[in-house]
Amino acid sequence: MVDAIFNQPGYAGAKKMLDASVLRHSAIAQNLANIETPNYHRVDLNPNFQAEFARALKSDGGADLARLEPTLSEDMNAVASTRDGNTVRLEDEMLNLSQNTLQHAFETQLVSGALLKLRLAITGKA
Repeated sequence: MVDAIFNQPGYAGAKKMLDASVLRHSAIAQNLANIETPNYHRVDLNPNFQAEFARALKSDGGADLARLEPTLSEDMNAVASTRDGNTVRLEDEMLNLSQNTLQHAFETQLVSGALLKLRLAITGKA
């Protein structure tokens, strides 16, 4: 019975996106830490993740969603703006950090809301 709640596409999808935002936050922190490292190439969430996530949500079973794992990869679109070859730009990383923080907060609310419903069903009080 409880498995049915946790395997619903909405809950499983929110949890998977929460995992992705945590990983992306780690990538942003890594990029900021290496902002002055010569020849460092910025990393970000694998660009294929969004398409794979959308495909997994549309599939009939939740098995595709359960197997999907967010990964990091080098950002091939990032271009070095200085002669040292570093592709990290402070302004872009700070913008990415703000966007990712908002996304994380939203996903946390989705997951927490589902858990609160379960708590209400079990205890009868919020």
